[in-house]
Amino acid sequence: MRLPAVLAAAVVAFAPAVMTAPAATASSATASGTTLKLALTGDIDSLNPFKAILSSSTGILALQYQSLVAYGPKNNEDVPSMADKWETSTDGKVWTFHLPKDRKWSDGQPITAKDGAWTFKAIQGNDQLKQANGSLLSSVAAVEAKDDETLVITLKAPQAPNPGTQLPIMPEHVWSKVDNPATFTNDKDSVGSGPFTVASYDKAAGVTMKSNPYYWQGKAKIDGITYAPYKNSDAAVQALKTGEVDLISGLTPAQYKALQNQPGITTNAGTGRRYQAIGINAGTQTPDNTPIGDGSPALHDVELRRAIVMAIDNKTLLDKVLQGLGQEATGEVPLAYPQYNWDTTDLPLKYNPQGANELLDKAGYPKGADGIRLDKSGNPLKLRLMGRNTDPTHQQMADYVKPWLKEIGIDVSTVMKSSAQVNDDSTVGNYDLYFTGWGMGPDPDFQLSINTCASRPNADGTGATSENNYCSPEFDALFKSQHEELDQAKRSALVKQGQEMIYNAAVNNVMYYANTLEAYRSDKFQPFVTQPEKGGVITGQNGPWGYYSATPVSMATGTDAASAGFNPAAVVVPAVVVLALAAGGFVLYRRRSATAGDRE
Repeated sequence: MRLPAVLAAAVVAFAPAVMTAPAATASSATASGTTLKLALTGDIDSLNPFKAILSSSTGILALQYQSLVAYGPKNNEDVPSMADKWETSTDGKVWTFHLPKDRKWSDGQPITAKDGAWTFKAIQGNDQLKQANGSLLSSVAAVEAKDDETLVITLKAPQAPNPGTQLPIMPEHVWSKVDNPATFTNDKDSVGSGPFTVASYDKAAGVTMKSNPYYWQGKAKIDGITYAPYKNSDAAVQALKTGEVDLISGLTPAQYKALQNQPGITTNAGTGRRYQAIGINAGTQTPDNTPIGDGSPALHDVELRRAIVMAIDNKTLLDKVLQGLGQEATGEVPLAYPQYNWDTTDLPLKYNPQGANELLDKAGYPKGADGIRLDKSGNPLKLRLMGRNTDPTHQQMADYVKPWLKEIGIDVSTVMKSSAQVNDDSTVGNYDLYFTGWGMGPDPDFQLSINTCASRPNADGTGATSENNYCSPEFDALFKSQHEELDQAKRSALVKQGQEMIYNAAVNNVMYYANTLEAYRSDKFQPFVTQPEKGGVITGQNGPWGYYSATPVSMATGTDAASAGFNPAAVVVPAVVVLALAAGGFVLYRRRSATAGDRE
């Protein structure tokens, strides 16, 4: 739950109610030689936190690097991480974070405010470092380490999200010595602050992570984590059955149901924080409005894009491809975050093939003798649909979408590529239509930010990251308003308006919110901590809690992960301390930003 803090002439401090979990000491017991083995079926685009976009990469980095403030396991609440307390000025523009002296990097070096200052300034001063998280710093005016324990972030204007939750902090003593941080692979003997750090990475062998003995909440109950590459999810499922891997995610509905009631295996269908969509290329441009990519010029017409959305039966895709293991969608924010979900049944572009045909007739796209429409230049209307070859649902959805679009006179060819290639092509606009999806945190600020004009990439794909290369000055103005709005009800309304604007522009057809389908070897590991606590997920969390809670059965027979070691209830949860209420004070609702790395 979000807690409002009343601000006045005095400063409002977020002081932690500190409770120590049984596992929160460096001397905590560890199952010697025990490794959590995970299946890696997606591509790793980079282990450089300034560059990584794909969820397979960012999921690994989330275990290695912390932000100043974390999202707690119980209900995505703000909890201390690198900073143990924070405060904001009465005007909401200056945020001060306090870092305790006992925090250390995995190499034993102290974590200081200088690490935070270096990270913010490195991104602000180098366009090549803005790919993953650059849009999050657009409102940051200055960052200063007052001393080793005090980091001050000054904003250009008050903002709703806590800036401490937005950015993973890097160790200055490592990255400042790198000749070019943008090209640093960061794939061997990495130094981090999270519960696990990368020991090695090889495309063929996968990723090996080791437990961090200096993690501030205590060393994990396992020695490390390995990510073993598998060609596809079918191979990963077989590896789970034979015990070669301990935990897998991203299951298809058929795989999930086949694993239910299997001896020694437990399944979990967690409430998803992701949406699945078809991105439509309305015309990709660089920040200076230079066209790039090879998208069809016909898609510059919003009426054509709207007809495409109307021709796609999202409910059928949910029922047939996902077998109902998800929820019907409206905008980008999933039902997991009801405060910002665009809850409406009044969708003007809902499935209506007859209406789509009528719209195209009026818009001037006549049908040829073969039933395929002609574009405004008199050429057959042909589009390409791109998807990932590592996700079986993409081809399954394509098999539905292709005849649906032919029904309204659009000839579609499909191609399935590697995740990395899909990411590269979509970034620079080399597509017409493609299956996409993002996972997001409890605050929608980042997800909305990647729809602004400033999020458009450079011609070579460097720079900022855009959701679907959308640019609208009207949307930019709305984004700024919601970003700075401190009244919760007003901001929620603005966020929903933003989603409606994207919907009406028909650049991102959000089809459904998929549940996260997971399975693990319950004969080897105790139940994992989920986020949120009720109906949540083990993998793809807003934080490291699921993997950090891993407890071998041999360590805790008859108990669960919480009683065996990591206890989510013992995570430090900030209490709101109101120091003084003066006339004219206002309400600040603390919110969180989405993570930047869950793109599919």
